[in-house]
Amino acid sequence: MRVLGIEGTAWAASAAVYDEDADSVFIETDAYQPDSGGIHPREAAEHMSDAVPEVVETALAEADGDIDAVSFSRGPGLGPCLRTVGTAARALAQTLDVPLVGVNHMVAHLEIGRQQSGFDSPVCLNASGANAHVLGYRNGRYRVLGETMDTGVGNAIDKFTRHVGWSHPGGPKVEEAAKDGEYVELPYVVKGMDFSFSGIMSAAKDAYDDGTPVEDVCYSLQENVFAMLTEVAERALSLTGSDELVLGGGVGQNARLREMLGEMCDQRGASFHAPEPRFLRDNAGMIAVLGAEMARAGDTISVEESAVDPDFRPDQVDVTWRSDEESVAVWRENGAEVKGAEATVEIGDERVTKRRLPKRYRHPELDARLRRDRTVLEARLTSEARRHGVPTPVVYDVDPREGVLVFECVGEADLRENLTPDRVRDVAQHLAAIHAAGFVHGDPTTRNVRVGRRDGPPGPDRTYLIDFGLGYYTDDAEDYAMDLHVFAQSLAGTSDDAEELRREFEAAYAEAGDDTVLTRLRAVEGRGRYQ
Repeated sequence: MRVLGIEGTAWAASAAVYDEDADSVFIETDAYQPDSGGIHPREAAEHMSDAVPEVVETALAEADGDIDAVSFSRGPGLGPCLRTVGTAARALAQTLDVPLVGVNHMVAHLEIGRQQSGFDSPVCLNASGANAHVLGYRNGRYRVLGETMDTGVGNAIDKFTRHVGWSHPGGPKVEEAAKDGEYVELPYVVKGMDFSFSGIMSAAKDAYDDGTPVEDVCYSLQENVFAMLTEVAERALSLTGSDELVLGGGVGQNARLREMLGEMCDQRGASFHAPEPRFLRDNAGMIAVLGAEMARAGDTISVEESAVDPDFRPDQVDVTWRSDEESVAVWRENGAEVKGAEATVEIGDERVTKRRLPKRYRHPELDARLRRDRTVLEARLTSEARRHGVPTPVVYDVDPREGVLVFECVGEADLRENLTPDRVRDVAQHLAAIHAAGFVHGDPTTRNVRVGRRDGPPGPDRTYLIDFGLGYYTDDAEDYAMDLHVFAQSLAGTSDDAEELRREFEAAYAEAGDDTVLTRLRAVEGRGRYQ
């Protein structure tokens, strides 16, 4: 099969020909470069109109034979740019009398890595200009396990570089300046498996304005932002039980990010793959390769069905080219030692010892601060939750300096192995109780809930909350809504009946909690749309 792909979601007017038999991809790209500031949608659309015919003509001239299908980036992206590409793709498909394939740009980013790596069912980290999210395939869809709650990682970095006065794109300039920098403290925000970049960017601008050398700010930006991405990727590996990670997106060209992800995977015994740079930045090669997969599966569209979608999320795509057997979340607890995202846990007959081991990928100063602070918070909030009637393990010992906690051993398994409507409702009631007490769990995934009785003398069959390390005190309804959002995402990544269980969860929270939180949850979910 030979497929012509056309990409044009924002800045890159690109065309490619993928020859499946020859296993070759020819890519021609004409990138829009703004005179100043970031991407201007009108100028980008004008560039797309001028450049698309030329890159398509060049790609077709390189094709060694007839084209069997035309694929194009259907979204997400800038509407005017997408419409230009869609029009070109429709015209070519009709002229050549071949099938038309509409490709989700973000799914293409991760699929090129999955296919080139040879991995079975990896977790995928997409780090691009407008987006940042972690996905895992489960039962016919790519499920969003975590995502940015404000802006894409590349756009966030560009906001800082525009403040400094540097031209677009800012990422390579930050990477170069960081080579001469030293670490200064900046915010670090991970909310379960979601992240937020607005606070760290504001702090970086303030630090620069207050006279901190720009190379130190750039170095610290990279250390914190990329550590946040790496930590969330590891949390997704831990939640799903996967031992494979692939990287996608233009920010993935940064050597420090790839180094961090590689170190994290090496430390936990997982495999990591980053595609070659030409497939990381926006390009038509990935559109053509995924287009061939979709065409082979019969996933084509008519001209009437081919409208573009600027807000096209990856979890809206029916993944027709993969089987359910490739789903993530095949975890089964095995043995007396469990490796989580942050710590190793030794499970005894009556006690559990949790050790937050140093993370090689994080800057030592940042790592020491996070290990210490999270150990203290976990001990404090675990006990606080118990005082408000929520089943949690008793805390026997705490050593913040070493990152060690000793707990009572509770439950017989993680919730993800024993998901039932009653237990999901229990979680909702527990979260409502701690929210009423003025704090959040911070990471209430199906991995951080224990269920069932322990072996030995008869005991209660309870649903316990564990691992409060990302928790904090707050009276903000949006923070409480984030707890609900994190739990819902973990259901999507670990359950075959996620929607039904989610309805049970929200109904139970509505009975026990504050309706304002559920209203705010809808706003949080909407903010995750890729604009």
